[in-house]
Amino acid sequence: RKAPIKIKESLNYLPDKPGVYIFYDSLEEVLYIGKAKSLKKRIKSYFQKSQKLPTKITDMLSHADKLDFIVTDNEVEALILESTLIKEHRPK
Repeated sequence: RKAPIKIKESLNYLPDKPGVYIFYDSLEEVLYIGKAKSLKKRIKSYFQKSQKLPTKITDMLSHADKLDFIVTDNEVEALILESTLIKEHRPK
């Protein structure tokens, strides 16, 4: 599974910290919002060949053009922020 260039560039700068990540399509529409204990490990896991992902996720990744992330102080903060952002953006 290949990551789009914009996302691939982001992979090099991901912190090993908790937070929320957002995948966007080429029109800047929010495709997916998720939380992670380690942004680096979680986001990179989407692009590992050995990882068997649900069809919904592989479909989302095929449309993903951009990645953004927000570092939080802890997992609870990430959970709350994820919930808030999902309610606000209502991903497809």
